[in-house]
Amino acid sequence: MTLESALDTVALVLVLIGAVLCLTATMGLLRWRDVPTRLHAATKPQVLGVLLIVIAVALSLRTWEVVAFGIPIVLIQFATAPLAAHMVGRAAYRNRTTDEEGLYIDELRHRTEQPGSTGAETRPES
Repeated sequence: MTLESALDTVALVLVLIGAVLCLTATMGLLRWRDVPTRLHAATKPQVLGVLLIVIAVALSLRTWEVVAFGIPIVLIQFATAPLAAHMVGRAAYRNRTTDEEGLYIDELRHRTEQPGSTGAETRPES
């Protein structure tokens, strides 16, 4: 077995694993009910799947241009997926669409009790 055929085999395996991870992310978005579990499904396996597919493409084509094009793709995925998940999770918490009984520690409770927030407002007594 030559080095090129071994690299092609590794690239094929990485594409298959990446595609399966992206598929499980999609299935998780469709099957799970609440926002935190959907966010977990949307970010973790999807980002890892894209990373594996980009590595597989770089191994398959074996040019520096592909590597240079793949690095920003991976960096943008690493930057935007957690930020988007954080913002969606915050919005879901403020809209009261999360399962509040399922929260072990509610770190945002004190923020929604302040005046001007979208949660339960407390007004100073006159």
